Amino acid sequence: MTDTSGAASRVADALRAEIAAGELVPGMRLSEERVKQAHGVSRSTLREAFRLLIRERLLVHELSRGVFVRQLSRQDVTDLYEVRRVIECAALRHIRSLEPAGLRRLSAAISDGREAAEKGRWDDVAAASIRFHEALVALAGSARLDAVVGEILAEFRLAYAHMKDTQVFHSAFLKRNEEIADALRSGDVEGAATLLDAYLIDAEEALQNHFID
Repeated sequence: MTDTSGAASRVADALRAEIAAGELVPGMRLSEERVKQAHGVSRSTLREAFRLLIRERLLVHELSRGVFVRQLSRQDVTDLYEVRRVIECAALRHIRSLEPAGLRRLSAAISDGREAAEKGRWDDVAAASIRFHEALVALAGSARLDAVVGEILAEFRLAYAHMKDTQVFHSAFLKRNEEIADALRSGDVEGAATLLDAYLIDAEEALQNHFID
């Protein structure tokens, strides 16, 4: 990898993380000058980073207007949940051993979500939920799988911008995160995967019901 490609990847990673955290929201225009200065890269490097994220369907380029954070459709949401059910549930079922560090990462995401909910910070609850699902997949111990799921969850995070009431949605699933984690702590991997599958089916239905076109 050339230095330019490496720098572009680092900028893409940073922007992807901002999308996953809800700091960059659908429809937001990304100023080349602002992003270039923030990351200390050349225009050509920045545009390569944008191209990477466009391929990941996180950004879109509009002729004569610039680069924007992508907005999802209802069909995008359906497809993303289908992909998540396939990958996340399979990842749990392929866990070879439950490492204490991985379980602590799950607990930290749950605690962050609970604390944010108590303070009414629902964007932070959403970000904690993304971290929880990243931590679930990380239990499988595959760096490649982690990278794939990181991209999928970053794209999925865009769906929250279409919700009528984030509090109603997220408060319903905080407890279910704990139930999945409890099953894993007890060593019931198959039970955790079954809970996760039901969770994702119910979450898709709830999000579609809250979806604002």
